[in-house]
Amino acid sequence: MNHGKKMIAPIIVSIIVIVWLLGNVIFYLLMNNVNTPSKIIYIVISIILSGVMLGVLISRIREIKGGEEDDLSKY
Repeated sequence: MNHGKKMIAPIIVSIIVIVWLLGNVIFYLLMNNVNTPSKIIYIVISIILSGVMLGVLISRIREIKGGEEDDLSKY
C-alpha cells in the first residue's frame, strides 16, 4: 500500500521542530551575555530533544508502514 501521504505531516512537523531547536542552539551560542554552563546545558538539552524528535519520527514512519495509521483507535 502507498502510505506516502500519511507520512507527510509527521515529517514536516518533525523537520520544523528540529530546525527550530537547532536554530535556538545557534542563537544561544551567539549570545555573549549568557554564562558558559548555562549555554552548555541549553545546547545539550536542545540536541537531546532533537534526537528524541528524530527517533519519534522514525517510530511513526514504521507504524504507518506497518499499518498502524491511527494510534488512537486502539484505546
